[in-house]
Amino acid sequence: MSTQRGQPVSNSYVSTWVEWPVLLLSFGKMRISLLAAFTAAMGQVLASGHGGGGMVLIDIGVLLLAMGSCGLNQYQEREIDGRMERTKSRVLPSKRLKPRTALAISVMEIVLGSFLSLVGANPAALILGLFAVLWYNGVYTYLKRKTAFAALPGTLIGAIPPAIGWVSGGGSLLDPRMWLIGLFFCIWQIPHFWFHILDFGKDYEAAGLPSVTRVFSAKQLKRILFIWLLSTGVSCLLIPFSGFAASAPARILLLGLTVWLFWTALRIFTRYSQMPSFRFAFVRLNLYVLGVTLLLSLDRFRFFGYTETGSITGILAAIGFRLT
Repeated sequence: MSTQRGQPVSNSYVSTWVEWPVLLLSFGKMRISLLAAFTAAMGQVLASGHGGGGMVLIDIGVLLLAMGSCGLNQYQEREIDGRMERTKSRVLPSKRLKPRTALAISVMEIVLGSFLSLVGANPAALILGLFAVLWYNGVYTYLKRKTAFAALPGTLIGAIPPAIGWVSGGGSLLDPRMWLIGLFFCIWQIPHFWFHILDFGKDYEAAGLPSVTRVFSAKQLKRILFIWLLSTGVSCLLIPFSGFAASAPARILLLGLTVWLFWTALRIFTRYSQMPSFRFAFVRLNLYVLGVTLLLSLDRFRFFGYTETGSITGILAAIGFRLT
């Protein structure tokens, strides 16, 4: 294999070494993988109250595990991706990468991510990480070809990165606080996936994949998505009962974010037939989850300070009023 810049790479369709960084980021679905690493960091902060010495290692480990799992998924679905307009430009269908090279990259990322999870945290973090890969690539990927409701068992994937961070920060998986956090990160995945399907349902059907657009009418989907968005918001509002989002400013901001999500749900319910695309709702939902993750982390770092919470006095004090 040549190592000179601009020379062909013998075992891949990539024409130059310059293309590799962009290709690897695309192949590993960097945005999704970064979100997984971010929620893992949040889990560690919530459990420990600080980042901890192994935070960087565990976050890089989760990032690599997520990238490897996403890459392995593309290897598994390369033929299906080639039949869909949305995915036919991915690295495997577009022949920018050979299947054996893609498989090798995915396996290396999973192995390295597993090693960093073990070194940066503990065996529990490693087991959770490998379980996530098994569940995503073994269970969810298989069910996608069999049922339109694969996203339901697939929601478990969303709760695993925070759980990895939680156990790496010294927390226990039996802690009910972690279950409340996990519930939120499970539920949001349903509307996240189904918004995606609504915009590309015909593409899924053309590729021979089951789609909820064949199971439910437009009116039914509108109601279902409305309920799932409300459920996501309600599960978020349960988090302060775990003791997180402890300061009044954090709770007010959490409530504000959730009202914003409810407004999005209401727009979908009332204006469904006028929407040419659900991209706006998909983006808003992702921003909501990102905002909640950031808010919980900042509050655990005492960014908002300590104020009275759970009382009218605390809430008024948080927004600048004082009772005499």
